[in-house]
Amino acid sequence: MRVDITLQQLEAFVEVAKTTNFRAAAQALHVSQPALSRTVRIVEDLVGARLFDRDTRHVELTPAGRELLPIALRILENFNSSFSELSQFLEGRSGHLTIAALPSTGVALLPGAIAEFRQQHPQVQFSLIEGPAEAVRAAVDEGRADFGLSVRPGTHEPLLYRHLRDDPFVLLCRRDDPLAARASVSWSVFATRPFIASSFQSSIRPITDAAFLQRGLQVQPALEYPSVAVAGALVAAGLGLTALPRLALQLSQNDELATVPLRRPLMSRPIGLVTRAGRSPSPVGRAFMDLLHRRESSRADRRTAAAA
Repeated sequence: MRVDITLQQLEAFVEVAKTTNFRAAAQALHVSQPALSRTVRIVEDLVGARLFDRDTRHVELTPAGRELLPIALRILENFNSSFSELSQFLEGRSGHLTIAALPSTGVALLPGAIAEFRQQHPQVQFSLIEGPAEAVRAAVDEGRADFGLSVRPGTHEPLLYRHLRDDPFVLLCRRDDPLAARASVSWSVFATRPFIASSFQSSIRPITDAAFLQRGLQVQPALEYPSVAVAGALVAAGLGLTALPRLALQLSQNDELATVPLRRPLMSRPIGLVTRAGRSPSPVGRAFMDLLHRRESSRADRRTAAAA
């Protein structure tokens, strides 16, 4: 049987039970004493039992009142706990986030941001999906990820993009290569030395192809690599040179390798937050994306100050 007692009515009953005084309970609840008495009578009518024995001097719980009190306290405690969880969710302080990211952005940008976010919001849980740009976009578009950390999507895709940083390209060569001593290198170097290219599924390949097109270079890859780690191993083995965005270097850390800035032309990979158009982020998703943007803005400000 359903009993339609409101939380306000339960609070009134509990307050009278705690104070054993209608006047004190009314003051604590900021209501008039007659209004409180009416509320208690409504609760008694709803449960079908008298809850208080009272006269002009004393208020005492009846046996039915003593049985109801722990039930009412438990209901109010559960409500307050659930309401607190709801408040944390609405404020972006709890919840679950699934983030799809390029391998390079997952390594370079996410760990520090998650650590900082969890200092303030330890209740938030994270799941990470790693893959090439196409897989990141698909995860966001299909709703398997709350947002992506990837390159700018095409204008024809139902995705929104919020820019975080430009990721410049550098030459990766052996440390004992004469090129390693240069201050910078032109992309034309790849026309004279074996070029190790990324796969067509990578976010790197369209940019290296565009650089060669701008310079009017005909560059045939000597090898294609499936991952940045393999690219580093191939270069370390002396099989050629490659071009990588700086963020990807954390995927291929090797003492045998050196990097040199690439010039003529300057090429960079746009990295940002990818969300699905028409779908609003959750409060915790919005809070975490704002944190990523603040971290990148702060990094850019430090670089500008250092260059001044």
